[in-house]
Order: sequence, then C-alpha cells, then structure tokens
Amino acid sequence: MRKSIFTILLLLLATVVQAQIQEPVKFKSELKTLSGNEAEVVFIGTIEKGWHVYSTDLGDGGPISATFNAEKLSGAEVVGKLKPVGKEISAFDKLFEMKVRYFENTAQFVQKIKLTGGAYEIDGYLEYGACNDENCLPPSQVPVKFSGKGEGTAKDVETAGKADSQSAQQEVATDTAAAAVVGGGDLSVGANVGEETNLWKPVISELHALGETTSQENMSWLYIFITGFIGGLLALFTPCVWPIIPMTVSFFLKRSKDKKKGIRDAWTYGASIVVIYVTLGLAITLIFGASALNALSTNAVFNILFCLMLVVFAASFFGAFEITLPSKWSNAVDSKAETTGGLLSIFLMAFTLSLVSFSCTGPIIGFLLVQVSTTGSVVAPAIGMLGFAIALALPFTLFALFPSWLKSMPKSGGWMNIIKVTLGFLELAFALKFLSVADLAYGWRILDRETFLALWIVLFGLLGFYLLGKIKFPHDDDDTKVSVPRFFMALASLSFAVYMIPGLWGAPLKAVSAFAPPMHTQDFNLYNNEVHAKFDDYDLGMAYARQQGKPVMLDFTGYGCVNCRKMELAVWTDSKVSDIINNDYVLITLYVDNKTPLPSHVKIMENGTERTLRTVGDKWSYLQRVKFGANAQPFYVLIDNEGKPLNKSYSYDEDVPKYIEFLQTGLENFKKEKGN
Repeated sequence: MRKSIFTILLLLLATVVQAQIQEPVKFKSELKTLSGNEAEVVFIGTIEKGWHVYSTDLGDGGPISATFNAEKLSGAEVVGKLKPVGKEISAFDKLFEMKVRYFENTAQFVQKIKLTGGAYEIDGYLEYGACNDENCLPPSQVPVKFSGKGEGTAKDVETAGKADSQSAQQEVATDTAAAAVVGGGDLSVGANVGEETNLWKPVISELHALGETTSQENMSWLYIFITGFIGGLLALFTPCVWPIIPMTVSFFLKRSKDKKKGIRDAWTYGASIVVIYVTLGLAITLIFGASALNALSTNAVFNILFCLMLVVFAASFFGAFEITLPSKWSNAVDSKAETTGGLLSIFLMAFTLSLVSFSCTGPIIGFLLVQVSTTGSVVAPAIGMLGFAIALALPFTLFALFPSWLKSMPKSGGWMNIIKVTLGFLELAFALKFLSVADLAYGWRILDRETFLALWIVLFGLLGFYLLGKIKFPHDDDDTKVSVPRFFMALASLSFAVYMIPGLWGAPLKAVSAFAPPMHTQDFNLYNNEVHAKFDDYDLGMAYARQQGKPVMLDFTGYGCVNCRKMELAVWTDSKVSDIINNDYVLITLYVDNKTPLPSHVKIMENGTERTLRTVGDKWSYLQRVKFGANAQPFYVLIDNEGKPLNKSYSYDEDVPKYIEFLQTGLENFKKEKGN
C-alpha cells in the first residue's frame, strides 16, 4: 500500500515538474521515394489551437523561419530549399514591421532529395519557430535519420552540411565530437551530461514551492466582455435607443392586466436582445473564420478599409448624414410582430429594435468586432456581443421590475447628442490606429509616432473644447450651459491631450503604447531611460554577480519573440522598474534563438530522448528547460548568485505594479538569505 502511495506521489511530482514545459506542436516525418533517384523528406505537424508555426524564408529581423539542415549526407544531395505546403496565413506584424507567414492547426514542409546511387544515409533536422499570443518557443528541432539503397552506381561521397533559408549549399565537414563545453566555464558536458554545478542544478521544485504565475486567457476574455458591456452602455444613451425604453416597458406592463406576465414579457424581450447580438457575433466568426479575422486585422489593405469605415461612422455621429438600414426591413419585421402572438412576437419586437437603432449601435458594434478579431479566438466576438447585449437589455428588464423608476428616468434631450459626438471623436482616434498599421506595412512614414501623437493631441483637445461648448455641430442646440458631468468629461479629455504632449519628445506614454507607432519611428527622441543587459552569457554573468554580491535577473528571450519586445517597451521603460533592474540586479539576457554555433556540437539525453545542442541559443534553451522546467518566452526568473530562485517566475503580463512587486520580493528574499 505504501509503495502504491509512493508511486502516485512520484507521478504527481513528475506532472508538476513538467507543468511549464509546453509542447503545442508535434511533427512526424517520412521519406517518400518519387523515382529511382528522387525522394522527399516530408514533415507534417499538428498545432494546438492558439499557436502558429512560422513558414520559410521570412528574412532577417523577423521571427524564426523554418529550415532544413542536413548534418550528414551519404549517397544523397539536397535539392533546392525547404518548401511549405498547404494554407499559409500572411499578415503584417506591427512589431517586426514586416509581413510574416505562418500555419495554424496543421503545417507541412517538404525537402527534395537527390539520391546519387547505391546506399544512402540522410541525417538532419527541421528547425522551426512557434508562438501564441503570450509566449514563443525557442527554435525547435525535428531530427530525421533515413538510410537505404537507391538505384544506380554508388558514389563515394560523404557530405556534411546545412540547408537553410539562405543557401542549400553543402559544406564538407567532419562529424562533431561528443564532448564539448556547454557552460561557459562552469559546466563541462561530455559523456556524463547532467553532472552540473550548482549554477545549472534544477530548481523546479523550489520554484513551484514559491508558486508560479497563471495564464491570462480568462483575463483577456473578461476584458473583451467588459469592453462589449461598456459599448452597450454607450449605445443605451444614444437618441436611437434611450427614448424607446419607456415606451417599450410601458407597452409590456399595459398589454396584460397580469403584472407578472408583463415582467415575464420584459425579461423575454431582454433575453431576445442577447440572443440576437450573440448570434451576430457567432455568425461573423463562422462566416470568416477566427484565423481569417485575425489575418484581416493585421492586413494592410483591410486596415485602410477599417480606417475609412470608422471615419464614415464618425462623420455620421457628427451629423453629416445618418446611417440607417432600409426602412422596409424594420417595417416588415414590425408588422410581423403585430400579427404574431406569444414569444415570437416579443422576439420580433427585439429584432425591430436592433434594426431601428442601427444608426447608433452599428458604429459601436463594428468597432467592437474589429477589435476582438485580433484575438483569433472563435468565441471572442460572441463574448464581446454578449457583454454589449446584456448592457443594452438591462434597462428593459430593470424598469419592468421597478416601474416607478421610469418617473426618475432622464428625459431625452441634447445630452444624448453630446454622447454621439464624443463617440465620433473616439472613432476618429481609433481610425488613426488602423491607418498606422497600413502606414508601417507600406513604409509611407506619414504616421510616425510624433505625427500620430500630434493628431491625437488635437483630437482630444477639440473634444475637450466641444464638451465645454466652444465648438458646435449642425444638430447641436444653442444651450450655452455646461453641466457638471460634461465639465468633468472635458477636463478628462483636455488632461489626456496634455499628458500626450511629452510623447512628442520621446516620453514612453504607457497609456497609449498599445495604439501609437513603435518608438523607433520617432525622429526626435530625448528619452533615454532604457534597460540594457550586463551580460548575454549565463556563466560569465553569474561569476560577476558573485563578485559584486548581487542577485541575478535572468531574461530568457528571443529575437523573434513579439511579447518580449512588448514587455521591454511597456514595462522596462517604467522609471522604477528600470532603476531596480539597473541598480539592484545583474541582468543576464539569454537569447534562445541565437544562431552562433557552439565550438562543437553536444549530444545530451533529455527525458529519454537524445538531443543535439548546436548553437548558443540551443544551450540557453536547454538551461531554461533543465533548470527551470520551462520552454516559453518571455520568461523572467530571479536567482541568487549561487543559482537558487528568489521568487516565482514571471511571464508575459504588462502590469507594471505587479512586475515591481515581483522584483522587490526577490530583493527582500535575497537580503533575508544573506542575513541568515
């Protein structure tokens, strides 16, 4: 019995240890013979939902391209480059400022091989990069080894080489030695891999004892719901919806002498609104597909269309014209509702509301659907529409439950038009955001960061003056009085405009970092509060930390890691964060996709599988896996100068106070440790 319990505990421990090792992509490979002297090495990958694998030949400065690398070829030659097969998604990546191509769900790559005759041996590997919205994996490898006999006369040729995205040439080379130095000077790895010093000793159990960070997926869905809910509240206070509320509720309460039935009808009406808008959200995704929406959201041409759409909506809100659906649609549905009884009649009334109020709700719904499409999730539009519909349906049910509230309900008036115009200004501001993506894609440089900020400053300044009554639009009344809520809205808008002014000289402006163009597009930048790593080598950095008596912050990152750059721009630029990292820690940045070759290859055994470390990036990726039990970036971990963790690890989360707490907790634990 004790033995069984012990076995179960071991299994649970193994599960915990592997909790952070992610394997979202699984490849299988095969050699297909096309003819007597031609063959193909085929790689077929299965990709988990939310992840994508990058394609081939993406160019320098971008994410990791898929490549085929031949280490040893005998009786065979590589022909051409690795070719992607299947449906690629092409999109503009704002951070890399380039178009990237990738696969979702499944990926397939094919490498042509020429068999030169006689016995052949093919020994190589596929290297690829994979990312999701939060993390990126280090360069991953799929080893292949095939041997057999081809037709024709054998050629006495043995070639070792590498076929990558730049060249398919074969380089003659000797096989690598089995023994090599992986740790800069502290870890010699030969036949006995795993005889690590304390610096490389696993600390996975210690990290889990401290507690690990959790996924942000639920938080992002909550954010989408709240965004939709706020959009629904704004739609409520527009001239298309607000005046309808008392009429509709009174109709339900008067159509039946039974008050309970009237309340039930109002609840049904509210539920029908929710069903209609959630169905709309699902229909949008099912028609276009989640991945297609995501691709469209980053496509330059469609971003221009999104920009024009928002400009048209803004002009409508300013009173230039009114966007309405054909009146015959709403008349037909309304007449159908009058001739139909029961629940269907109520549902048709709710559908009539959706059609009649489109001129006010359409721009809000359009903007919401464009925003949530960037998540690539099949349920995101439905979640956004759920929040929107609940907010829109809420007053109909509440006023039906509490009819006396109708008497205190604010009457329709000019204040609703103020809300419409305010929404118009916001639509224009977000239109610039979409235009910025297209501007970066085509390299027009008409919306550099300072130009973008200048336009936003003017827009929010004009909004402030409008709210103070200094600017009038065609459908505004002549009332010169400014209410207290309107004054505070003006104050907020003008303050926001003033807040952005320092950004013209390079201030980071974290509140708008998600919307403004990248900092490097700024022509005039006086801001120099940046964080730079002291070391890019683990062992050298640790030796320096021991000499200085300081704790260490390890930054596992990648050149192709999008969210790593986001953290550096949105979090590390905070003055308190940069001060702590620069002064209190020794920062060691380790690039897991660093292609610098190791002096010689190292073969290791990991989880029962033989792996080969070929590059410096492989070495740092191995360190992250074996010591910390994680393989995704960004990954931040605080350790003392002996390699022991000082706090739980930290991944992608742009919460600056949370990051400061993460750093300070590590410092406090280091001081306690030294005090003992």
